[in-house]
Amino acid sequence: MNESLLRALVPAVIGVLVRRGADFASAEDAVQEALIRALETWRDDPPRDPKAWLVAVSWRKFLDAARAEASRRGRELEAAVQPSPGPVPTTDDTLRLFFLCAHPALPQAAAVALTLRAVGGLTTRQIAEAYLVPEATMAQRISRAKRRIAGLSLDQPGDLGTVMRVLYLIFNEGYGGDVDLATEAIRLTRQLVALIDEPEAAGLLALMLLHHARRASRTGPGGRLVPLAAQDRGLWDTRLIAEGVEILQAALTRDRLGEYQAQAAIAALHADARCAAETDWVQIVEWYDELLRLTGSPVVRLNRAVAVGEADGPQAGLAALAEVSPDLPRYAAVAAYLHERAGNLELAAERYAEAARAATSVPERDHLTREAARVRHLLRR
Repeated sequence: MNESLLRALVPAVIGVLVRRGADFASAEDAVQEALIRALETWRDDPPRDPKAWLVAVSWRKFLDAARAEASRRGRELEAAVQPSPGPVPTTDDTLRLFFLCAHPALPQAAAVALTLRAVGGLTTRQIAEAYLVPEATMAQRISRAKRRIAGLSLDQPGDLGTVMRVLYLIFNEGYGGDVDLATEAIRLTRQLVALIDEPEAAGLLALMLLHHARRASRTGPGGRLVPLAAQDRGLWDTRLIAEGVEILQAALTRDRLGEYQAQAAIAALHADARCAAETDWVQIVEWYDELLRLTGSPVVRLNRAVAVGEADGPQAGLAALAEVSPDLPRYAAVAAYLHERAGNLELAAERYAEAARAATSVPERDHLTREAARVRHLLRR
């Protein structure tokens, strides 16, 4: 059984049910039940037409639920919920579902969960395991999200920027449970790019592919974090890099630059270098300038300070860092790195220790603690 195919059919099937008169929440619930049934039966008895099978079973699930609700309320909804199904339409509602599930009215966590379920076809259990929360907690989050968008139709315009932010949030979660969220985000972004003529969506896909290509080199034994400069570039996936660069180049020729394209260009320059010493930091600074112009983001300004330090020397990097708020996460880590390169070892050790105390993950904390110890050792020599 091709589970990827099964998940790819989910938004189309939800769209069919909604067009037949089901509300989004009920349609999504019915399709989830049909998915569970498919996972149980398709391995031994796969259907000739998977989409038609899912539509038929989902529609029956919806009718059963509607009849049960009608019985509880003491009135008959037979005419309202049982129009003639007819043939399965070829209309693809995936893009509308992207917009609906990533509606700006939803909190980010809810939009992520709903997108993974309604567009990605994941079960509540899979999403809960991926985000390391109890299944009941994730079920409540999804239910609240569906209630919040209950009055919205598939035909209402959506916000592409919100959709792309949600997909990037999913990508950055990486891996948890039995679902690889980075791979899932790439799959969904491929769907989005196929549905919409937008270079920034292509830029997002390129960015994901270029980052994902380095995945195998990012951690060492025991989950130890390996910084970019120390990564084994022989482990990088050259096929993904080539695909990401090709997609990026096509997007850039459209002359509609956006933040994801600029980020992808920076990632491509890192991927292009055969070793850390060959990195074209001057071009990277230029792309950070573009990214800063597009976003005004303090995080971009922080990362730009690192690039300036590599391109023009640590003192120039520290001067660029002076324009960044010290309250920003990772500020202390960047300051430590630039001070070490400038020869201020005592201050660098202090900043590494400060950064370790503020770290939000165990691998990051351990890495920064080791850096502080390494610099202190240099001081004693």
